[in-house]
Amino acid sequence: MAGRGTRLAPMEPRTPLPFVVHLDDYDNPADVVDAMLLGPFVDGRQPYSRSKRLNRVRKDAPLVPAGAVVQRATSDGGDRRVLAAGAGWTLRVQLWSDRSATLTVVASDDRLARFVLKEACAGAEEPAPPARPSVAMSFWHLGGRGAERKKRAVATPQWPEIRRNYASTVADAFDRLIDLTPDRLSGRLLLLHGPPGTGKTTALRSLADGWRSWCDVDCVLDPELLFASPGYLMDVAMGRDRDDAGDRWRMVILEDCDELVRSGAKEGTGQQLSRLLNLTDGLLGHGLNVLVGITTNEPLFSLHPAVVRPGRCLAQIEVGPLPRAEAAAWLGTGAGIGPQGATLAELFALREGSERVEQREPAKVVGLYL
Repeated sequence: MAGRGTRLAPMEPRTPLPFVVHLDDYDNPADVVDAMLLGPFVDGRQPYSRSKRLNRVRKDAPLVPAGAVVQRATSDGGDRRVLAAGAGWTLRVQLWSDRSATLTVVASDDRLARFVLKEACAGAEEPAPPARPSVAMSFWHLGGRGAERKKRAVATPQWPEIRRNYASTVADAFDRLIDLTPDRLSGRLLLLHGPPGTGKTTALRSLADGWRSWCDVDCVLDPELLFASPGYLMDVAMGRDRDDAGDRWRMVILEDCDELVRSGAKEGTGQQLSRLLNLTDGLLGHGLNVLVGITTNEPLFSLHPAVVRPGRCLAQIEVGPLPRAEAAAWLGTGAGIGPQGATLAELFALREGSERVEQREPAKVVGLYL
């Protein structure tokens, strides 16, 4: 493409740049379109070229200026090529199955090339979807050189958008939880328990969005090692390598900690349960603006009494299936929903019509091998 302010002199017809196209049975119509675009550019009749990439192309977008003459058009599955021409210019449109497109124009003048490209692209793209809200979260794991922390943006659904995904009793509890501020905290432990597929992790992500003004979120990828290693625990508790600490609170998320909080944890995990309790309301926890969020699949009666005792838990919420009536209202029909209701994962599967792939039981063999 010629630089701004540069003007190319057309080549003399009697001394053209050699341009030869060889076609064989390995070529296809799209290759012919590409060659036809290069012809006027190579021989100097249209020595200026400009290109533009488009995304989210509208289905009804013509992608050629009004009055253009379409000289060639190819289609191969979802991919298409169009060669159009007008006075002093030639345009090739490459449209891909993912609704992206590349437009290339060659013209006798750079101003004409820019004008044709602008006309072809006018109104062709759908507006970009609004950016999803996200929160910067820290992810911890114990590496070969000790505790390692990496930070990345995580999409966080806003609570009003997902409230209907939870039973009314659960939604009411989260309404109160999201409205909390640091001066109203009555405990340091947030416990979400219930069967898999009920949306516990999604609710925590929504909480991170609701608390973004005063609370940061750290996620520990290996909680089984956190409370087994005092050094690792101190690094996470103190927020080592944090450059934005100030007086902000932090919520340390530990997912699927069944072994740590079930009733037999004291015997099975040694000092790990004691260190968890020390982080929430013991000497370690005092003076630190740290909350601990735990998800577990254990039912309430299986949880260790020291974990759920009054005064320790900021919130203790059982995130269970939606009752049958609420599940039917969510889905728009009661078909496929049992008397016990349905989990969020089950409702999405019913709505999308997905089938579970299961292994069939092998046929039983009757008789003896000889």
